[in-house]
Amino acid sequence: MIDVYFWTTPNGYKVTILLEELGLPYNAIPVHIGKGEQFTPEFLKISPNNKIPALVDHEASDGKPIALFESGAIMMYLAEKSGWRFMPADLRKRYDVIQWLMFQMGGVGPMLGQAHHFRRYAKEQIPYAIERYTSEATRLYRVLDTRLGEAEYLAGDYSIADMSVYPWLRPYKWQGQDIAAWPHLQRWYNAVRARPAVQRGLAVMSDKIERYKEKPAGESWDVLFAAKQFEKR
Repeated sequence: MIDVYFWTTPNGYKVTILLEELGLPYNAIPVHIGKGEQFTPEFLKISPNNKIPALVDHEASDGKPIALFESGAIMMYLAEKSGWRFMPADLRKRYDVIQWLMFQMGGVGPMLGQAHHFRRYAKEQIPYAIERYTSEATRLYRVLDTRLGEAEYLAGDYSIADMSVYPWLRPYKWQGQDIAAWPHLQRWYNAVRARPAVQRGLAVMSDKIERYKEKPAGESWDVLFAAKQFEKR
């Protein structure tokens, strides 16, 4: 059995979407990041960077449990565990997938996350930061649209790269973007969204998404963005 330590964020959804695509049984264990549950000693043993998602596979190939953190590493592990599904064993095709997965890990996630922060969450509006990260979001959307004008999916065939990017583009309005302005990207976006496994992955703990209706305040703000986030542990 697989335990997934999860919260309703784009990085969390990346893993639940893949698990649903693979049809692997799993337990979704909530880690409420607004309440600081990611800082517990028990969770830090699995995820020393105090971030979700994390995973424990109690039935690894060597017969022993394996614990993993970082969503990209988790996705690569699950694809390999499942017989190279959604990440081919062929060297060239595999690295076609990995390079676009790393594009998400190093660009799409961090930069769109900053756009979310300064456009939606920051206590004060900082024009330079808003312009900087909105412009970077536009650039990343352009890269994706160009690529998807060349191929049906990011690595040619549907893969973990697509599953990793899609959840980050769902709140495109938070990033100052209009998905309809990018025709190739919109075609891909609609195709991924329509997949039943994607819909199931996004439904995990759907009752928890109420937290997005209001900006974090008080203790939640401290936990997510201020002193509590940066304490020595």
